[in-house]
Amino acid sequence: MMAISLNVTDAQGQAAGAVEAPEELFGISAEEVQNHVPLVHQVVIAQLAAARQGTHATKNRAKISGGGKKPWKQKGTGRARQGSIRAPQWAHGAIAHGPQPRDYSQRTPKKMKAAALRYVLSDRANAGRVHVVDFGIGETPSTKAAKVVLDAVAQNRFATIVFSRENINEWLSVRNLPTVHPIFADQLNTYDVVTAEDLVFTKEGFEAFVNAKTAKAEKEA
Repeated sequence: MMAISLNVTDAQGQAAGAVEAPEELFGISAEEVQNHVPLVHQVVIAQLAAARQGTHATKNRAKISGGGKKPWKQKGTGRARQGSIRAPQWAHGAIAHGPQPRDYSQRTPKKMKAAALRYVLSDRANAGRVHVVDFGIGETPSTKAAKVVLDAVAQNRFATIVFSRENINEWLSVRNLPTVHPIFADQLNTYDVVTAEDLVFTKEGFEAFVNAKTAKAEKEA
C-alpha cells in the first residue's frame, strides 16, 4: 500500500510534521476523478433525496367538504355543465394531480457510496484542500484557539471538520463558527465533502477515519 503525505498544522498555525494518507483514499488521479463525476453526482442526489420528508399533500375531491349537490341542472341554463362546486376548476375546489406523501429515498449500493467518497476525498487532496490539524485544546473548549488554526489552513473558506468521538472539546470549540460544519469520522460522507471548500481533520479524527476505512477494505478483501 502506497501513501501520500499530508502536513499537520499546530495550535499556532505552524507546520508540525506530516501524516501518511492511503493512496486509495486520497491519491486517485484528477483524470480518474473526472471520469467518475457522474457516479459522485448520483450518490449526492441520492443523499439529498433521502433527506426529503415527503410529507407534502394536497386535498382531492374526496377530502373537501361540500359539493354534494349539483350546482345547477344539466341542461337549459346556457352555462357549462357542472357536477360539484368542489371540482378542480372551481375556486376553493380540489387540487388535480397534486403531490401526495411519498418516500423519495433511492437505493444506492454500499460500494457506490464508498467509491464516491474516495473520489471526492482525492479531488480535495489533489487541490491541496485536505488538512490535518492539532487544535491544542485542553480541558476547556476555546473557539478563539480553534479559529487561529482554521484561519491558517482554510482562510475563512467553508470547511467540513472531521473529529474522532473523543474530540468533544474540539467539537465544542468550532460548532458556533459560521463557516464550519463539524462531523465525526464515522459520519463523513460524500455530500459533506462536496459542499466544503476545505476538508479539515483533527489528528485523532484522521486516524479514526483511516483506520476504519482500511480495516473495512481488508475485511472485504
